Amino acid sequence: MKKIILLYIALIGIVSFSCTKKDAEPVLDLTAVIAPVVSQPAANASIVLTEEEAASKVTFTWSAADFKVNLAVTYRVMMANAGTDFAEEFEILKTTNLTGDISYADLNNKLNVNGGQPGVASDVEFRVVASVSDIVEVVNSTVVAVQITPYLAIINYPKLYVPGGYQGWDVTNENTVIYSLKSDGKYEGYLYFKDTPTEFKFADGPSWDVNYGDDLADGTLDRNGANIVAAAAGMYKLNVNINTLTYTKLLTAWGIIGSATAGGWDSDQKMVYDETNRVLTLTLDLVAGEIKFRANDAWDLNYGGAGGYLVVGGDNIAIAAAGNYTITINLSVANYTYTILKN
Repeated sequence: MKKIILLYIALIGIVSFSCTKKDAEPVLDLTAVIAPVVSQPAANASIVLTEEEAASKVTFTWSAADFKVNLAVTYRVMMANAGTDFAEEFEILKTTNLTGDISYADLNNKLNVNGGQPGVASDVEFRVVASVSDIVEVVNSTVVAVQITPYLAIINYPKLYVPGGYQGWDVTNENTVIYSLKSDGKYEGYLYFKDTPTEFKFADGPSWDVNYGDDLADGTLDRNGANIVAAAAGMYKLNVNINTLTYTKLLTAWGIIGSATAGGWDSDQKMVYDETNRVLTLTLDLVAGEIKFRANDAWDLNYGGAGGYLVVGGDNIAIAAAGNYTITINLSVANYTYTILKN
């Protein structure tokens, strides 16, 4: 009986200890969490980045988030193009402090690879995201809108080489490559195939050590696979996703359309490929109005944009005065460009 009583007392002690330990665990009340408040940069600030001041810094400052628990808080400053609801946000900096900065050069590169146009003010938004754990919901500051103007910088983007019959199967040719502007394993570019048909492959280059073809001609890349075939001659838009080992090729014929052209918004004025300069060009009469560039007489793929840089689906391009113009678009570079010269 004495042993039974002692065992009973011990069990009571264990239960009592367990309850006390459970009661002492912190409970995170998300409704009581205080979000960080941004104090710098100020809302609607205008920041002009320049190459001469590449080492200068943009400083971000905010107040502490309070999760009501004694855990270290990590802060990330996230930015996105205005009006996108942060659907494709990108990280500016990460810190455990209440302030952080980024150089003009680094911020410029981030803007340029996320749709910024050199010399053109970009409307962007940023917020501070606070977190304490992967299993605890993050807390966001209010959104702050600013305007940032990037500058033109030479960026060595990751690239895939595209050797083929159209260029002598030269895997070292720097003029026949496509680029990954976000360094995310997704590549895009335009190449002109003059022969019917044209066979080609993708390669890490400038060697054949890592190369891809398509054994089943089904849009899936195979290491050391069969040559890929483009059935018709012309300019192709090539997209490759190395992460999923897939690709697409789209034959494109380019034209100019808009209220400034003779065909208005109803029909395209056909551009011609200049093989020597690797550009599309057209000389034509225009009136004051607007233009855009589009492929295949359709709106599925079109470019606009300000400052001489093409943006997919971008704004109409203004033509200020009537006259004879030579218009050129360059799709052979990483960041597509256009020129409009009055003759």
